[in-house]
Amino acid sequence: MLRGLVKGNNAFVPTAALRVAVGGGVDVAALLVTERGRVRGDADIVFPGAPVHPSGAVRLSAAAEGDEAGTVWLDADLTAVEEAITRVLVVTSTDDGSLRDTPGLSVRVVGPDGSAVVAYEVTDAGDETAMVLAELYRRAGGWKFRAVGQGYADGLTGLATDHGVELGEEPEDAPLERDGTSPGPEAPLMETGAAFAETGAPLPEPGEPLPGPVAALPEPEDAPPAPVAPQALPHASKAAGPPAQIPAQVPAAQAPAELPAARPAGPGPGPWPVALDLPVPAHWPYAGNVFEPRVLEGSGSDVLDVAGLPPGPVLVDLAVRTDGHTAVWTLTAANKEKDLLVNSGKKDWQGRLLAVVPLNGRLRLKLTAAGPWHARVLPLAAARRLSEDTLESGGPEVLLHTGEATDVAFHYRGDTNFIVDSYDLSGHEDPAELPEHRYPYINEIGRRREALPVPGGTVLVHVQRGDGPWRARLKQPSAAVAWLRRVRD
Repeated sequence: MLRGLVKGNNAFVPTAALRVAVGGGVDVAALLVTERGRVRGDADIVFPGAPVHPSGAVRLSAAAEGDEAGTVWLDADLTAVEEAITRVLVVTSTDDGSLRDTPGLSVRVVGPDGSAVVAYEVTDAGDETAMVLAELYRRAGGWKFRAVGQGYADGLTGLATDHGVELGEEPEDAPLERDGTSPGPEAPLMETGAAFAETGAPLPEPGEPLPGPVAALPEPEDAPPAPVAPQALPHASKAAGPPAQIPAQVPAAQAPAELPAARPAGPGPGPWPVALDLPVPAHWPYAGNVFEPRVLEGSGSDVLDVAGLPPGPVLVDLAVRTDGHTAVWTLTAANKEKDLLVNSGKKDWQGRLLAVVPLNGRLRLKLTAAGPWHARVLPLAAARRLSEDTLESGGPEVLLHTGEATDVAFHYRGDTNFIVDSYDLSGHEDPAELPEHRYPYINEIGRRREALPVPGGTVLVHVQRGDGPWRARLKQPSAAVAWLRRVRD
């Protein structure tokens, strides 16, 4: 016999495979909570993006033929619910007005034989947009149903927080060392120059191979071994000595192989070798701007001069062993200082710079340094890829985001200026230029946590200044959290 309950009432139900029907045309979800009233993780949230609990005990199912319009079914096999779960909450929400405006909001439990066991009709909903409508809970070796009707004016976010769903901005990171690296097994960003910048060991003699690539770029599993060939620099620093051996192929780090790097159909406008095969994202205007990495090394102030490059943006990895001042300027065709890329008094400075090669294919940078240095010029496609995994650095950097609009969370531990801006490459078509950069979203001094909103598509995130350790990662919530945090139109 059907028992109609009012708010706060409860009744025993069979410990069996039950079906729960929710009326009113609202969204429905289930939270499986422990005796502490909290979920153990996102897996304990059953919602349209994850309609089946890992145990198989609770699932959303399609409406049956003949159901009233707007009915949503939740199957709950009480015999299969894990022992650690003490309650199954039936949750409802609306994106259209409030629950007060939802006619026919109700819940009904149907037994294995198809007969209705218990029901509850909500008659006192107010301005809430989310509600714990009812719950199935353990009692005296069996299960009971309670008509709850607890609403949340702050929507699913408030409901979720009350039941242990983590909606915080960013998890607390492990402590950073003073040099910006993690005390854990993750390798630091800069490896070129690490032998002297990190440990104080002597520099390699001129002409010796560098200790490693500046950015750790792992080989794809299916990539053939990268050939190693000497690269004759068109013009190197006077202190560089004989040309170092460099890899002729540099794979991209953390880059999904969405599109192969395009190669010019003919010889192209420049003499540079086309030897890279870097996976690049869609809307990538620099697919033809590929070349073998150029390596320079020297000591003291100098001019970094590399010819034969494709016009357009490039990466310049630089590491300087120094106790003094480090500065880098771009130089015009008239040999005048133009853009100040580095101005730092940090000891043993290192970072990755963003520079633009002019149409003549010759990159010239003026370096002020008080010690030995290493430099490597790389194609823009070698930029580190942003993801939900934490990236670490201790200086300027260029990062690449591909995907939907999101936020990049930064945790800066330095005492100086921290400046970050971005370049939206979607729709940009000129391979010889960067698009107009967006106004710096982050321009602060001292330690802080900041978030940089980035649009969807392909975006360069440029850390212009940062003379201290920092971390960055995408703030992409899990599917469950994204659903719970959705905003009404």
